[in-house]
Amino acid sequence: MNKEDRKKSDDLVYGLWPVIEAITHGKEINKILIQKGLEGNAFAELRKNLKGSTIPMQMVPIQKLNKLVKQNHQGVIAMISPIKYHKLEKLLPEILETKNKPKLIVLDHITDVRNFGAIARTAECLGYDAIVIPSKGGALITSDAIKTSAGALFNIPVCKEENLRDALEFLSDNDISIYSCSEKGNMQLTEGDFDIPVAIVMGSEEKGISKDLINRSHYHCSIPMVGDVSSLNVAVAAGIVMYETVR
Repeated sequence: MNKEDRKKSDDLVYGLWPVIEAITHGKEINKILIQKGLEGNAFAELRKNLKGSTIPMQMVPIQKLNKLVKQNHQGVIAMISPIKYHKLEKLLPEILETKNKPKLIVLDHITDVRNFGAIARTAECLGYDAIVIPSKGGALITSDAIKTSAGALFNIPVCKEENLRDALEFLSDNDISIYSCSEKGNMQLTEGDFDIPVAIVMGSEEKGISKDLINRSHYHCSIPMVGDVSSLNVAVAAGIVMYETVR
């Protein structure tokens, strides 16, 4: 096995029964890939164990599985997270007990693992208290994400939530001011009041922040810019916004 294959295998559990064991023993699983058309008793047992679970599943052609794992995967591969996820409803009260003005960042379906890792690194360096991500549709936390974050993902809690709209409502109910940040904001970032509990929302590389999340935010701000380029890379933008909130 070459170095690249070995690195990938660190994040993977494959084979029907090993994946079932990973589920039953409570391993943090980012996603399960299942071969299209897979049948049999073992597969039925897998589906039984996944019933009621929030673990994302994806039916894929066998070629994709073969590309990820050279060994006999039996049509099932689980992508294991190297960190333990938190639930916002449990973590936030703990944060509020120790911090007068907590800071959180909510990432709306950011998919590039390098952007995600860079944002996590900046958040941890600036003393942010948590990162909130969706359970589906965002970058997976893998060894690559850990490396890009320079290990910061081991030090800052990550909350994986089924519904970011509900997450924002929960934050708002707990007196956290929510700032969405995009180039279409109706106020400048420098006009914001960040000497209070704050959650920053940053959007995906392609679609930005969803309208639902903007509507559930208290403020919609933009970064002041004077150049001809009208937008920034999301990791750079997030760094600017987070710095402004703690400046």
